[in-house]
Amino acid sequence: MHYLIILITFFSISVFGFETGEKVPDFEAQLTEGRMKLSQFKGKTVVLEWLNHGCPFVRKHYDSGNMQKLQKKYSEKMVIWLSVISSASGKQGHVDQAGALKDKKDNKSFASDIILDSDGKLGKMFEAKTTPHLFIINKEGILVYQGAIDDRADADIESVPLAKNYISMALDELLSGKKVSIGTTKAYGCSVKY
Repeated sequence: MHYLIILITFFSISVFGFETGEKVPDFEAQLTEGRMKLSQFKGKTVVLEWLNHGCPFVRKHYDSGNMQKLQKKYSEKMVIWLSVISSASGKQGHVDQAGALKDKKDNKSFASDIILDSDGKLGKMFEAKTTPHLFIINKEGILVYQGAIDDRADADIESVPLAKNYISMALDELLSGKKVSIGTTKAYGCSVKY
C-alpha cells in the first residue's frame, strides 16, 4: 500500500521592508568616511541605490553613463544620493572603504556618498533584492518610491535611451510639488550578495 503525504506549509513572504507611503524609521549607517543617520537629512529628498559594480545590470547603467547622469542632475537639485553596498565579505561586489572610494572615482559616480553595509543590516531592513534597487524617501521621511530604475529589465546598454526612467519621473514629480505617480515597481538585476 502506498501513501501519498502532502505537506502544506503556510508562510508569509514579505515583498517589501516598507510599504510605499510609509514613514521610514531613522537608521544609522557607515559611510566611506564617518557615520550617518537618516534624520540628518530631514527636509531633503534621499535616494538609496543598491550597488554592486560586478553586476551586469549595474554595469549597464554605469557604462552608459545613465546612473551618473541621474546622480549629478539630482544632486545639483539638493537631493541626497546614497549608493549602498550590501555585498558580504568574500562575495561579489564587496569592497572596503578604500575600494569603495576607488570604485566611485573610477566609475565617475556623482553619489553624495556610499554606505558600506557589509553586514546587510540596511539592505535587509529595506528588503533590497537586486542591484540596482532604488528607494526614494521624501523630505518628510516618507518612502515614495521603491523598485527598478526603469522599465527595461535587461543588461543591454542600447535599451537605456528607450526606457521609461522611473527615478527621473518620481524625482521630477517630487521636485515640482506633485505626488509620485508610480510608487512601486518590480526591481530587476542581480541578487544582493548578502
